[in-house]
Amino acid sequence: MAEPEFTATGVRIDRRLRSLTRAGRVRIGDGRLELLTSQGCVIDSAPVSAVRASRPWLGPGDRARADLGGTRYLLTLSDRDPAPGEPGPPAARRFIEIVREAAGRGG
Repeated sequence: MAEPEFTATGVRIDRRLRSLTRAGRVRIGDGRLELLTSQGCVIDSAPVSAVRASRPWLGPGDRARADLGGTRYLLTLSDRDPAPGEPGPPAARRFIEIVREAAGRGG
């Protein structure tokens, strides 16, 4: 089976109450997950098998929580602004599914 690949741009990356970037990137490839700034500087990186991804209990559907080696990040993965009456983008759900699949934990 091919390695899952995922890339999201324009991602807001928060750690605790601090915003690290408002236009960052999330990239999964070659067995690693990387959180990057808009300039491409690595914020954090870990093997996908060591990453835990989930949905936050509260908040909009475009958010995902990622735990990289004990450091928790809140990711806001909005591909685009939805049109009125249109559901939001499924990027956060897709991110969580790909992390779980790549780590061998299933959906």
